[in-house]
Amino acid sequence: MIKIIEKYPVAFICITVALMLLPNLHVMQITIMEARNFITAREMITDNHWILTTMNGEARYEKPPLPTWLSAISASIFGLHVYALRLPTVFLIMVIGVFVYRLSYSVLNNTLHSLINACIAFTSFYVVGITVEAPWDIYAHGFMLIAIYHLFQLFQKEKNYWKHTIIAGICLGLSFLSKGPVSLYVLFLPFLLAYSFTHKFKNFRPKPFSIFSVLLLMVAIGGWWFIYVRVIDPETFSHITSKETSNWGSYNIRPFYYYWSFFIQSGIWTVPAFIGLLYPYLKSRVRNLKAYKFSFYWTIFAVILLSIIPEKKSRYLMPVLIPLAINTGFYIDYLFQRFKTLQDKRETIPVYFNFGLIACIGIAFPVIAYLGLKEQLSGFWVQYVISSVVLFTIGLFIFINLKKKAIRTVFFLTVFFFASIFIVALPLYKATIPAQYNEIVTLESEAKTQDLKVYGMNYVSPEMLFLYGDVLPIIKDDEHELQFPNETRFGLLANELNTSEKDMIEALYTMQLVKTYDLNVADPSSRKHNSRLVNYYYILNKK
Repeated sequence: MIKIIEKYPVAFICITVALMLLPNLHVMQITIMEARNFITAREMITDNHWILTTMNGEARYEKPPLPTWLSAISASIFGLHVYALRLPTVFLIMVIGVFVYRLSYSVLNNTLHSLINACIAFTSFYVVGITVEAPWDIYAHGFMLIAIYHLFQLFQKEKNYWKHTIIAGICLGLSFLSKGPVSLYVLFLPFLLAYSFTHKFKNFRPKPFSIFSVLLLMVAIGGWWFIYVRVIDPETFSHITSKETSNWGSYNIRPFYYYWSFFIQSGIWTVPAFIGLLYPYLKSRVRNLKAYKFSFYWTIFAVILLSIIPEKKSRYLMPVLIPLAINTGFYIDYLFQRFKTLQDKRETIPVYFNFGLIACIGIAFPVIAYLGLKEQLSGFWVQYVISSVVLFTIGLFIFINLKKKAIRTVFFLTVFFFASIFIVALPLYKATIPAQYNEIVTLESEAKTQDLKVYGMNYVSPEMLFLYGDVLPIIKDDEHELQFPNETRFGLLANELNTSEKDMIEALYTMQLVKTYDLNVADPSSRKHNSRLVNYYYILNKK
């Protein structure tokens, strides 16, 4: 089995990612960042706002449109629902896996080692997690990784490099059109620094026209939308740009060292990732020291550059996991070569701890899942049994092969374990979702049957807006006086109203509270219950 995997590495990467993510792509709740992107995609389709992008009918130029275009195209083909809107992100995970493999192979000329790197990349926790938290990021960094691979070929080759020039320029532009200069800063610049430290740009000088062509393509493809919007809607564009720029120095400010536990974001590879960063330990153990230095510098430079920026969020670390996966691969490759003969407990204990812990989680999963869900398992017993059997079996086989010191088999079993969580265990997440969670989806049609137009007030979360399914006009506060619609009878969806707001409304209307919509999974008594996700629906009649 493992020999077949090594023979067809690209096919293995694509098939594994597809099996891992496609069956249950719709299961997880929609997140705030997703909702914003998907509302914009919906309005592209329904209102034809493909260039001057909107969210809930208002200009949304905070993010470039490429990821939203791809989501909208997918939804146009497969239907306007979460599965179709999320579908393109799965292909970007494949892209990251395939191009980590291809870049690694260019550096190492070793199929198995390159495949190790790719497997670590697409099974790193936040590489997958970012696809539901913020779809823009995975596009920006996926296209950037393609560009980096082709730039590496451009830098290395003496001839026949025009294909790489064109593809690198196009993908740099597509990355910019996905999230502006973010990936240029956190992935591309650290790559250039690492390359300069290790490869010295030896073949760089004879190719100035190729480099100029790359830059020209990047600017043309990545910049046209910004220029167009700036010309067509300058006032709104300038206001949004100013607001976004100010956030970098005043919003989510964290200390310089905030990111220095970054290796934890690799999830099941946390211990190997940490050991892979112990340069004094690993430098004498790797088979290709120059390549190890390249991945090490790339990772460290990326973290340092991120740390300089005052605004910090854990999701900004996602691109660091790409060079980190390559760097971690050197330690795993070392274990493949030497683990059977290692006697020093300082070297063997971390291996037994990391993979033994994963095996324990698999074996204990039936108990953990039962205790965590209990009565919520009603209607989900089949999923529970299947997931318990699969994860228990994989955990048991990890233990058996770890005892045999068959670390290659242990590694691939760990990859299958991670994938199996998404395939067989993720459906159990539905058991945690309250029955009334999606009730908001019927509000629009219910209001139409009552000949009511629904308005929003205060804060209506993007998640709520997406599930509502249409533009929700917002009642504005104009110098402390609410501007109500002309209708004598209408619906109002609002976050909790304060006393002065209720008094102002009740002076003009009778208010009937019809329903409370709550998108929380947690119970209202729980700390995890978020009032942001609660809205109250009223029917107002003019007095």
